[in-house]
Amino acid sequence: LSWSEALLLGVFPPIRLINDSEGHPSSSHQTLKGTSKWATSLESLLEDPEGVKRFREFLKKEFSEENVLFWLACEEFKKTQGKKQMQEKAKEIYMTFLSSKASSQVNVEGQSRLSETILETPHPLMFQKLQDQIFNLMKYDSYSRFLKSDIFLNHKKSEEQEENSPEAQTAAKRASRIYNT
Repeated sequence: LSWSEALLLGVFPPIRLINDSEGHPSSSHQTLKGTSKWATSLESLLEDPEGVKRFREFLKKEFSEENVLFWLACEEFKKTQGKKQMQEKAKEIYMTFLSSKASSQVNVEGQSRLSETILETPHPLMFQKLQDQIFNLMKYDSYSRFLKSDIFLNHKKSEEQEENSPEAQTAAKRASRIYNT
């Protein structure tokens, strides 16, 4: 059966259950949207531009926005093509986040041993170890506080109000009639 045939017949494959980071069963991440998806994992949050925006807003209030900015810069750096562009972006990351004079310095282990000489021979994963440190810092520190924050809870509440609005319910009923006839 193709997906379109299954939809027409009202036959759906079972939802594959996976475990979240705490080992609790959770439904497939692809079916979740917005705050529900953000709450499954930091990875899911960082895959959603709106989630990143809200997380940055939260981190800014905690004076640690540089962490997510560094993580995002490293993700972008990994996609960089060409030695010259890599050197330029590596230097920008170093000067912005890692140098002792950095404007948005991140706090990572081994930082004192970093020097500008690493920028001469850049490679896509040169910041990976530092990026992992920052990711873990966010995951085990900031992320759990974000899920309890007013920013997250207010966004979740507004999503729920939109889902329960008369317009959303009417659209859901129309869709239900289409697929259940």
